[in-house]
Amino acid sequence: MSGRKDSELTDVTLLGNQGTNYTFEYNPNVLETFENKHIENDYFVKFNCPEFTSLCPKTNQPDFATIYISYIPDVKMVESKSLKLYLFSFRNHGDFHEDCMNIIMKDLIKLMDPRYIEVWGKFTPRGGISIDPYVNYGKPGTKFEKMAEHRMMNHDLYPEKIDNR
Repeated sequence: MSGRKDSELTDVTLLGNQGTNYTFEYNPNVLETFENKHIENDYFVKFNCPEFTSLCPKTNQPDFATIYISYIPDVKMVESKSLKLYLFSFRNHGDFHEDCMNIIMKDLIKLMDPRYIEVWGKFTPRGGISIDPYVNYGKPGTKFEKMAEHRMMNHDLYPEKIDNR
């Protein structure tokens, strides 16, 4: 199998672009995809994003988190630089932790229509308490729908157990 050709990367415009424009407001339109060349395989793609920030909707104080995104692709995959810029766009977005995780998951589902996806937010404790929202989705009518149900019910799923290479 040969590498990717330029004709396969027409939707990837941010990678290698030296004139990157950083958006300081929530912007799902920055997300880009490329084709999954291994559609016959079920495999996980995992992102660990340790520099996520958003704002408290009430106080406007910054909230800091590590975001863990894991998905099993179908036809499309998210390009990593666009994902980084998308997560950066939450910097001035005022929402609760749980809202941010649900928004991220829904945007990625809309973008890629993955077989399975889960998004964890491990937020830095504030006032002696941390909030670690977890959301997931399995494509309806597939084995991944059952997988999502099972993983949601498994109480032993914590980001600390993810391999942080």
